[in-house]
Amino acid sequence: MPHTRLRVAVVGASGYTGGELLRLLARHPSITVTTVTAEKSAGALLSSVFPHLASLYPHHQLESLEVSTLRHQADFVFFALPHTKSMDPVAQCIQAKTPVVDLSADYRLRDHILYETWYHTSHTQTSLLNQAVYGLPEVHRESIRQALLVAAPGCYPTAAILQLAPLLAHRLIAIDFPLTIDAKSGISGAGRTATLRYHFPEAHDSVSAYNIGKHRHTPEIEQELTQIARETIPTATVTVQFTPHLVPMSRGIFSTAYVRMRSSLSTTQLQEVYREYYHGNRFIRVQSDPTVVTPRHVQGSNYCDISVVADERTGTIISVAALDNLVKGAAGQAIQCMNLMMGFPEEAGLIDAGIFP
Repeated sequence: MPHTRLRVAVVGASGYTGGELLRLLARHPSITVTTVTAEKSAGALLSSVFPHLASLYPHHQLESLEVSTLRHQADFVFFALPHTKSMDPVAQCIQAKTPVVDLSADYRLRDHILYETWYHTSHTQTSLLNQAVYGLPEVHRESIRQALLVAAPGCYPTAAILQLAPLLAHRLIAIDFPLTIDAKSGISGAGRTATLRYHFPEAHDSVSAYNIGKHRHTPEIEQELTQIARETIPTATVTVQFTPHLVPMSRGIFSTAYVRMRSSLSTTQLQEVYREYYHGNRFIRVQSDPTVVTPRHVQGSNYCDISVVADERTGTIISVAALDNLVKGAAGQAIQCMNLMMGFPEEAGLIDAGIFP
Protein backbone atom coordinates (compact mmCIF):
# COMPACT_ATOMS: atom_id res chain seq x y z
CA MET A 1 0.00 0.00 0.00
CA PRO A 2 1.33 3.48 -0.84
CA HIS A 3 2.79 5.42 2.11
CA THR A 4 1.73 8.80 0.68
CA ARG A 5 -1.62 9.93 -0.66
CA LEU A 6 -2.29 8.76 -4.20
CA ARG A 7 -2.57 11.59 -6.72
CA VAL A 8 -5.68 11.07 -8.85
CA ALA A 9 -6.92 12.70 -12.06
CA VAL A 10 -10.50 12.64 -13.36
CA VAL A 11 -10.70 13.08 -17.13
CA GLY A 12 -14.14 14.13 -18.33
CA ALA A 13 -15.08 15.60 -14.97
CA SER A 14 -18.06 17.70 -16.10
CA GLY A 15 -20.51 14.84 -16.70
CA TYR A 16 -22.72 13.08 -14.17
CA THR A 17 -20.24 10.23 -13.74
CA GLY A 18 -17.34 12.65 -13.33
CA GLY A 19 -19.28 14.53 -10.68
CA GLU A 20 -20.02 11.32 -8.77
CA LEU A 21 -16.38 10.30 -8.95
CA LEU A 22 -15.39 13.60 -7.38
CA ARG A 23 -18.07 13.40 -4.69
CA LEU A 24 -16.96 9.93 -3.65
CA LEU A 25 -13.22 10.53 -4.00
CA ALA A 26 -13.47 13.46 -1.56
CA ARG A 27 -14.30 10.91 1.16
CA HIS A 28 -11.44 8.56 0.31
CA PRO A 29 -8.83 8.45 3.09
CA SER A 30 -5.83 7.75 0.86
CA ILE A 31 -6.15 9.89 -2.28
CA THR A 32 -5.90 13.51 -3.38
CA VAL A 33 -7.59 14.75 -6.55
CA THR A 34 -4.92 16.79 -8.34
CA THR A 35 -6.32 17.22 -11.85
CA VAL A 36 -9.79 17.54 -13.38
CA THR A 37 -10.36 17.95 -17.11
CA ALA A 38 -13.31 18.92 -19.30
CA GLU A 39 -12.83 20.21 -22.82
CA LYS A 40 -15.93 22.40 -23.13
CA SER A 41 -15.53 23.84 -19.63
CA ALA A 42 -11.75 24.23 -19.63
CA GLY A 43 -10.71 27.25 -17.59
CA ALA A 44 -13.83 27.22 -15.42
CA LEU A 45 -13.82 26.48 -11.72
CA LEU A 46 -15.14 23.02 -10.95
CA SER A 47 -17.52 24.63 -8.45
CA SER A 48 -19.19 26.56 -11.28
CA VAL A 49 -19.99 23.29 -13.10
CA PHE A 50 -20.96 21.40 -9.95
CA PRO A 51 -22.03 23.87 -7.23
CA HIS A 52 -22.79 21.01 -4.86
CA LEU A 53 -19.04 20.20 -4.80
CA ALA A 54 -17.94 23.76 -4.00
CA SER A 55 -17.05 23.05 -0.37
CA LEU A 56 -15.01 19.99 -1.37
CA TYR A 57 -13.14 21.49 -4.33
CA PRO A 58 -13.24 25.28 -3.89
CA HIS A 59 -10.12 25.97 -5.98
CA HIS A 60 -9.98 23.17 -8.56
CA GLN A 61 -10.02 24.47 -12.13
CA LEU A 62 -11.03 22.38 -15.11
CA GLU A 63 -8.30 21.89 -17.70
CA SER A 64 -8.02 20.63 -21.26
CA LEU A 65 -6.69 17.10 -21.51
CA GLU A 66 -2.97 16.89 -22.16
CA VAL A 67 -1.84 13.33 -21.53
CA SER A 68 1.83 14.28 -21.73
CA THR A 69 1.45 16.48 -18.64
CA LEU A 70 -1.29 14.46 -16.98
CA ARG A 71 1.01 11.55 -16.24
CA HIS A 72 3.27 13.89 -14.27
CA GLN A 73 0.34 15.29 -12.28
CA ALA A 74 -1.32 12.04 -11.28
CA ASP A 75 -0.43 8.51 -10.18
CA PHE A 76 -3.82 7.15 -11.22
CA VAL A 77 -6.35 8.26 -13.84
CA PHE A 78 -10.11 7.80 -14.17
CA PHE A 79 -11.42 8.35 -17.69
CA ALA A 80 -15.09 9.37 -17.79
CA LEU A 81 -15.21 10.34 -21.45
CA PRO A 82 -17.97 9.41 -23.94
CA HIS A 83 -17.71 6.10 -25.76
CA THR A 84 -15.11 6.11 -28.59
CA LYS A 85 -13.17 9.02 -27.02
CA SER A 86 -11.01 7.14 -24.51
CA MET A 87 -9.10 4.77 -26.77
CA ASP A 88 -6.01 6.83 -27.58
CA PRO A 89 -5.52 8.83 -24.34
CA VAL A 90 -5.94 5.66 -22.28
CA ALA A 91 -3.32 3.93 -24.44
CA GLN A 92 -0.89 6.81 -23.84
CA CYS A 93 -1.34 6.46 -20.07
CA ILE A 94 -0.81 2.71 -20.22
CA GLN A 95 2.34 3.20 -22.30
CA ALA A 96 3.61 5.46 -19.49
CA LYS A 97 2.70 2.74 -16.93
CA THR A 98 0.05 4.95 -15.30
CA PRO A 99 -2.84 2.80 -14.01
CA VAL A 100 -6.26 3.59 -15.45
CA VAL A 101 -9.91 2.83 -14.89
CA ASP A 102 -11.84 3.67 -18.05
CA LEU A 103 -15.58 4.18 -17.57
CA SER A 104 -16.41 4.22 -21.27
CA ALA A 105 -17.11 1.10 -23.32
CA ASP A 106 -13.86 1.40 -25.27
CA TYR A 107 -12.04 -1.45 -23.51
CA ARG A 108 -14.91 -3.62 -22.24
CA LEU A 109 -15.24 -5.91 -25.26
CA ARG A 110 -12.32 -8.23 -25.93
CA ASP A 111 -13.31 -8.73 -29.59
CA HIS A 112 -12.64 -5.57 -31.60
CA ILE A 113 -15.04 -6.76 -34.32
CA LEU A 114 -17.85 -6.79 -31.76
CA TYR A 115 -16.89 -3.30 -30.64
CA GLU A 116 -16.84 -2.00 -34.18
CA THR A 117 -20.17 -3.67 -34.96
CA TRP A 118 -22.02 -2.22 -31.96
CA TYR A 119 -20.27 1.16 -31.67
CA HIS A 120 -19.89 1.84 -35.39
CA THR A 121 -16.30 2.98 -35.25
CA SER A 122 -12.89 1.35 -35.67
CA HIS A 123 -10.94 0.46 -32.55
CA THR A 124 -7.52 2.10 -32.74
CA GLN A 125 -5.92 0.22 -29.83
CA THR A 126 -6.83 -3.42 -30.39
CA SER A 127 -3.58 -4.66 -28.81
CA LEU A 128 -4.80 -3.43 -25.42
CA LEU A 129 -8.15 -5.22 -25.46
CA ASN A 130 -6.74 -8.46 -24.09
CA GLN A 131 -4.81 -6.57 -21.40
CA ALA A 132 -7.89 -4.76 -20.11
CA VAL A 133 -9.69 -6.43 -17.20
CA TYR A 134 -13.45 -6.16 -16.97
CA GLY A 135 -14.03 -4.21 -13.79
CA LEU A 136 -16.66 -6.21 -11.94
CA PRO A 137 -14.93 -7.01 -8.62
CA GLU A 138 -17.43 -9.66 -7.54
CA VAL A 139 -16.47 -11.69 -10.63
CA HIS A 140 -12.90 -10.60 -11.49
CA ARG A 141 -11.44 -9.46 -8.17
CA GLU A 142 -8.03 -11.14 -8.41
CA SER A 143 -7.48 -10.10 -12.02
CA ILE A 144 -8.33 -6.50 -11.14
CA ARG A 145 -5.69 -6.54 -8.37
CA GLN A 146 -3.02 -7.27 -10.99
CA ALA A 147 -4.32 -4.96 -13.72
CA LEU A 148 -2.87 -1.76 -15.14
CA LEU A 149 -6.03 -1.10 -17.21
CA VAL A 150 -9.54 -1.81 -15.98
CA ALA A 151 -12.66 -1.28 -18.06
CA ALA A 152 -15.49 -0.35 -15.71
CA PRO A 153 -18.77 -2.08 -16.67
CA GLY A 154 -21.89 -0.33 -17.85
CA CYS A 155 -24.76 0.17 -15.42
CA TYR A 156 -27.19 -2.23 -17.07
CA PRO A 157 -24.55 -5.00 -17.42
CA THR A 158 -23.53 -4.64 -13.78
CA ALA A 159 -27.05 -5.44 -12.65
CA ALA A 160 -27.67 -8.14 -15.25
CA ILE A 161 -24.41 -10.00 -14.66
CA LEU A 162 -24.65 -9.88 -10.88
CA GLN A 163 -28.24 -11.14 -10.85
CA LEU A 164 -27.49 -14.08 -13.17
CA ALA A 165 -23.92 -15.08 -12.27
CA PRO A 166 -24.80 -17.52 -9.43
CA LEU A 167 -27.28 -19.38 -11.65
CA LEU A 168 -24.77 -19.83 -14.47
CA ALA A 169 -21.88 -20.70 -12.15
CA HIS A 170 -23.95 -23.53 -10.65
CA ARG A 171 -25.49 -24.69 -13.96
CA LEU A 172 -28.98 -24.12 -12.65
CA ILE A 173 -30.54 -22.67 -15.80
CA ALA A 174 -31.03 -23.62 -19.43
CA ILE A 175 -28.96 -21.58 -21.89
CA ASP A 176 -30.05 -23.14 -25.17
CA PHE A 177 -32.23 -20.09 -25.87
CA PRO A 178 -31.87 -16.41 -24.93
CA LEU A 179 -32.08 -15.29 -21.32
CA THR A 180 -34.62 -12.48 -20.93
CA ILE A 181 -33.56 -9.26 -19.20
CA ASP A 182 -36.03 -6.42 -18.72
CA ALA A 183 -34.35 -3.36 -17.19
CA LYS A 184 -35.30 0.20 -16.25
CA SER A 185 -32.98 3.17 -15.88
CA GLY A 186 -33.22 6.65 -14.48
CA ILE A 187 -32.65 9.54 -16.87
CA SER A 188 -29.15 10.35 -15.63
CA GLY A 189 -28.03 7.19 -17.41
CA ALA A 190 -28.33 9.08 -20.68
CA GLY A 191 -25.71 11.62 -19.62
CA ARG A 192 -25.77 15.35 -19.13
CA THR A 193 -26.07 16.47 -22.75
CA ALA A 194 -29.55 17.84 -23.53
CA THR A 195 -31.67 15.64 -25.82
CA LEU A 196 -35.36 16.05 -26.56
CA ARG A 197 -36.56 12.70 -25.22
CA TYR A 198 -34.94 13.39 -21.84
CA HIS A 199 -36.57 16.78 -21.29
CA PHE A 200 -38.98 16.84 -18.34
CA PRO A 201 -42.22 17.08 -20.40
CA GLU A 202 -41.08 14.22 -22.62
CA ALA A 203 -39.92 11.81 -19.91
CA HIS A 204 -42.04 12.66 -16.88
CA ASP A 205 -45.09 10.57 -15.97
CA SER A 206 -44.30 7.88 -18.55
CA VAL A 207 -42.22 4.78 -19.32
CA SER A 208 -40.71 3.86 -22.67
CA ALA A 209 -38.58 1.07 -24.07
CA TYR A 210 -35.71 2.00 -26.35
CA ASN A 211 -33.07 0.35 -28.54
CA ILE A 212 -35.07 -2.88 -28.42
CA GLY A 213 -32.88 -5.75 -29.56
CA LYS A 214 -29.96 -3.46 -30.35
CA HIS A 215 -28.75 -1.83 -27.14
CA ARG A 216 -24.95 -1.57 -27.05
CA HIS A 217 -24.71 -3.17 -23.61
CA THR A 218 -25.95 -6.48 -25.07
CA PRO A 219 -22.56 -7.89 -26.20
CA GLU A 220 -20.99 -6.86 -22.91
CA ILE A 221 -23.58 -8.83 -20.95
CA GLU A 222 -23.23 -11.83 -23.25
CA GLN A 223 -19.43 -11.78 -23.08
CA GLU A 224 -19.34 -11.89 -19.30
CA LEU A 225 -22.17 -14.36 -18.80
CA THR A 226 -20.60 -16.68 -21.38
CA GLN A 227 -17.28 -16.54 -19.53
CA ILE A 228 -19.00 -17.49 -16.26
CA ALA A 229 -20.90 -20.34 -17.95
CA ARG A 230 -17.71 -21.69 -19.50
CA GLU A 231 -16.20 -22.27 -16.08
CA THR A 232 -18.41 -25.37 -15.90
CA ILE A 233 -19.36 -25.87 -19.58
CA PRO A 234 -16.32 -25.05 -21.77
CA THR A 235 -18.36 -24.81 -24.97
CA ALA A 236 -21.20 -22.71 -23.54
CA THR A 237 -22.47 -19.59 -25.28
CA VAL A 238 -24.97 -17.32 -23.58
CA THR A 239 -27.28 -15.05 -25.53
CA VAL A 240 -29.65 -12.53 -24.00
CA GLN A 241 -32.80 -10.75 -25.05
CA PHE A 242 -32.21 -7.38 -23.43
CA THR A 243 -34.78 -4.60 -23.38
CA PRO A 244 -33.97 -1.33 -21.58
CA HIS A 245 -36.60 1.18 -20.47
CA LEU A 246 -36.44 4.82 -19.50
CA VAL A 247 -38.37 5.69 -16.34
CA PRO A 248 -38.96 9.13 -14.78
CA MET A 249 -36.46 9.01 -11.93
CA SER A 250 -33.12 10.80 -11.75
CA ARG A 251 -30.95 7.80 -10.95
CA GLY A 252 -31.21 4.07 -10.48
CA ILE A 253 -31.36 0.72 -12.29
CA PHE A 254 -34.03 -1.91 -11.74
CA SER A 255 -33.44 -5.12 -13.66
CA THR A 256 -35.64 -8.22 -13.88
CA ALA A 257 -34.37 -11.43 -15.49
CA TYR A 258 -36.43 -14.49 -16.49
CA VAL A 259 -34.66 -17.80 -17.08
CA ARG A 260 -35.65 -21.47 -17.30
CA MET A 261 -34.74 -23.91 -14.52
CA ARG A 262 -32.76 -27.03 -15.39
CA SER A 263 -34.22 -28.81 -12.37
CA SER A 264 -36.84 -27.98 -9.78
CA LEU A 265 -35.64 -25.68 -6.99
CA SER A 266 -37.46 -23.70 -4.33
CA THR A 267 -37.08 -20.00 -3.66
CA THR A 268 -35.36 -20.81 -0.35
CA GLN A 269 -32.83 -23.03 -2.09
CA LEU A 270 -32.10 -20.40 -4.73
CA GLN A 271 -31.60 -17.66 -2.19
CA GLU A 272 -29.13 -19.86 -0.33
CA VAL A 273 -27.19 -20.34 -3.60
CA TYR A 274 -26.98 -16.57 -3.98
CA ARG A 275 -25.91 -16.00 -0.38
CA GLU A 276 -23.16 -18.58 -0.69
CA TYR A 277 -21.97 -17.21 -4.03
CA TYR A 278 -21.76 -13.63 -2.75
CA HIS A 279 -20.49 -14.45 0.74
CA GLY A 280 -17.82 -11.92 1.67
CA ASN A 281 -18.85 -9.44 -1.03
CA ARG A 282 -19.67 -6.36 0.98
CA PHE A 283 -21.55 -4.51 -1.72
CA ILE A 284 -23.98 -7.29 -2.67
CA ARG A 285 -27.05 -7.64 -0.47
CA VAL A 286 -29.17 -10.71 -1.13
CA GLN A 287 -32.69 -9.94 0.04
CA SER A 288 -35.25 -12.58 1.07
CA ASP A 289 -38.13 -10.25 0.24
CA PRO A 290 -37.98 -9.19 -3.43
CA THR A 291 -40.25 -6.22 -2.76
CA VAL A 292 -37.47 -4.41 -0.85
CA VAL A 293 -35.21 -4.55 -3.93
CA THR A 294 -35.74 -1.07 -5.30
CA PRO A 295 -33.52 1.80 -6.50
CA ARG A 296 -34.85 3.87 -3.60
CA HIS A 297 -32.88 1.78 -1.08
CA VAL A 298 -29.52 1.99 -2.87
CA GLN A 299 -29.60 5.60 -4.08
CA GLY A 300 -26.23 7.27 -3.59
CA SER A 301 -24.57 4.03 -2.44
CA ASN A 302 -22.29 1.38 -3.93
CA TYR A 303 -24.65 -1.46 -3.04
CA CYS A 304 -26.46 -3.80 -5.40
CA ASP A 305 -29.56 -5.41 -3.90
CA ILE A 306 -30.64 -8.73 -5.40
CA SER A 307 -33.43 -11.21 -4.82
CA VAL A 308 -34.47 -14.38 -6.60
CA VAL A 309 -37.75 -16.29 -6.77
CA ALA A 310 -38.63 -19.73 -8.12
CA ASP A 311 -41.85 -19.82 -10.12
CA GLU A 312 -42.29 -23.56 -9.81
CA ARG A 313 -45.55 -23.53 -11.77
CA THR A 314 -43.80 -22.37 -14.96
CA GLY A 315 -40.32 -23.70 -14.26
CA THR A 316 -38.94 -20.16 -14.33
CA ILE A 317 -36.44 -18.38 -12.10
CA ILE A 318 -37.05 -14.66 -11.73
CA SER A 319 -34.31 -12.46 -10.31
CA VAL A 320 -34.45 -8.75 -9.55
CA ALA A 321 -31.56 -6.36 -9.00
CA ALA A 322 -31.36 -2.70 -8.05
CA LEU A 323 -28.40 -0.32 -8.00
CA ASP A 324 -27.54 3.33 -8.41
CA ASN A 325 -26.46 3.72 -12.03
CA LEU A 326 -24.02 6.49 -11.12
CA VAL A 327 -22.41 4.67 -8.17
CA LYS A 328 -22.31 0.85 -8.34
CA GLY A 329 -23.13 1.24 -12.04
CA ALA A 330 -20.28 3.69 -12.66
CA ALA A 331 -18.23 5.86 -10.27
CA GLY A 332 -18.43 3.78 -7.10
CA GLN A 333 -17.52 0.58 -8.89
CA ALA A 334 -14.61 2.38 -10.58
CA ILE A 335 -13.29 3.43 -7.16
CA GLN A 336 -13.81 -0.11 -5.88
CA CYS A 337 -11.55 -1.24 -8.74
CA MET A 338 -8.97 1.46 -7.98
CA ASN A 339 -8.87 0.27 -4.38
CA LEU A 340 -8.07 -3.25 -5.51
CA MET A 341 -5.48 -2.10 -8.05
CA MET A 342 -3.66 0.10 -5.56
CA GLY A 343 -3.81 -2.17 -2.52
CA PHE A 344 -6.31 -0.12 -0.53
CA PRO A 345 -9.18 -1.74 1.39
CA GLU A 346 -11.80 -2.55 -1.23
CA GLU A 347 -14.50 -0.57 0.58
CA ALA A 348 -12.38 2.58 1.15
CA GLY A 349 -14.45 5.69 0.50
CA LEU A 350 -17.54 3.64 -0.32
CA ILE A 351 -19.11 2.55 2.95
CA ASP A 352 -21.98 5.05 3.10
CA ALA A 353 -25.51 3.71 3.12
CA GLY A 354 -28.03 4.87 0.56
CA ILE A 355 -30.03 8.08 0.88
CA PHE A 356 -33.61 7.61 2.08
CA PRO A 357 -36.22 8.90 1.50
